[in-house]
Amino acid sequence: MTSTAQRRTTATGVATRLAEAVRPFIGGDLPVRLEAWDGSVAGPDDAPLVVLRSPDALRRLLWHPGELGAAQAYVTGELDVPEQDGWDLGSALTYAFEVGRERGLSGVRLSPRAVVDAIRTAAGLGALGRPPAPPASQAQVTGRLHSLARDRSSISHHYDLSNEFYSLVLEPQMAYSCGYHATPDVPLEEAQRAKLDLVCTKLGLEPGMRMLDVGCGWGSLSLHAAEHFGAQVTGVTISREQKAFIDARIAERGLADRVEIRLQDYREVPERDHFDAVGSLEMGEHVGAKNYATYVEVLRRAVKPGGRVLVQQMSRQGAGGGKHPGGGPFIESFIAPDMTMRPVGETVDLIESGGLEVRDVHALREHYVLTVAGWMENFEANLDRIRDLVGEEVVRVWRLYLVGGALAFRDGRMGVDQILAVRPGAAHTLPAVRTW
Repeated sequence: MTSTAQRRTTATGVATRLAEAVRPFIGGDLPVRLEAWDGSVAGPDDAPLVVLRSPDALRRLLWHPGELGAAQAYVTGELDVPEQDGWDLGSALTYAFEVGRERGLSGVRLSPRAVVDAIRTAAGLGALGRPPAPPASQAQVTGRLHSLARDRSSISHHYDLSNEFYSLVLEPQMAYSCGYHATPDVPLEEAQRAKLDLVCTKLGLEPGMRMLDVGCGWGSLSLHAAEHFGAQVTGVTISREQKAFIDARIAERGLADRVEIRLQDYREVPERDHFDAVGSLEMGEHVGAKNYATYVEVLRRAVKPGGRVLVQQMSRQGAGGGKHPGGGPFIESFIAPDMTMRPVGETVDLIESGGLEVRDVHALREHYVLTVAGWMENFEANLDRIRDLVGEEVVRVWRLYLVGGALAFRDGRMGVDQILAVRPGAAHTLPAVRTW
């Protein structure tokens, strides 16, 4: 009798009703094993398991169809993708993308009947009603886009979780940008040190040269350039947490005579024709489309004629002018509000239109897959302490962020490039034959 009752529950329960309702939306049968809050199950046994723990998960998807609603439900725990039978979040997402491509879901046109049937099913399951409140971890930024105040709020949302949090995810140099991996098994710390060496070498740094680090993060480039290349470094950040962290390291390492960190927006950098070199690592994504010309002008005017400028920046195919230039609804809502990415060619055009001469473009996309893998390893190894610091919801945000980012770089939806340029007006010192 128990077995019969269980089969009946499965056949008439929430999971089966949902499977039927979403067929027009997903182009056929469920590609996943769906377990609903009533214990019912539908879908193939050998597929990744998706668990709906509450009708609120459906309510979020109704109000925000697609990526944002699913992300909201995941980070709150209303939807889960548990590790099971060889499936984890990364492999499950990979499988979902493959099914979507095979079924051509990006171009699905729904009939009015399908929409009405789905609404009726949702109503019968108690999933209609006012939208649930956004998760606490979702960014809430207001004000004019890329105003000084809004940019500070956006940066604070992501970077001011706490210095301890980032120390548990990153490596000792606290480099929060793509590393340079000579081989796939190079440790993360070594890959980041190699990246910093590469940047300083491309900039031609020598003892006594003055370097500006725009968007200096936790100071990995500023400190490395001063300690290992003898540069006089000025770094700028709008994160108070980051400045406090770097200032402490400057004191610890006795670098007060060589490194100055300013709490300053890039638009407020006053120097003109002053620095021998300028570096900016994964900062340009945050300035916005309309302000990118201003960003390039700051880099151009800060460096001396003949001086070198290196921009390391993420790119996104087809993003220029698109609906989600920041990487998609999840990234834009939970990680980096107001971020803008574009194909690297468009960025090169903007840099050259701003008066700099581009000399090298070095694609590092595959390196980012390895870098994110290193961050994920640290994240999981320090999970208990991270959960104590930021709570379960932010843990789930970051797991989705890291896993999704690794897949985006792996599959070519995103890239990252080092763009090396010089300011015209004087002879530059770039070697005619370069070995990097």
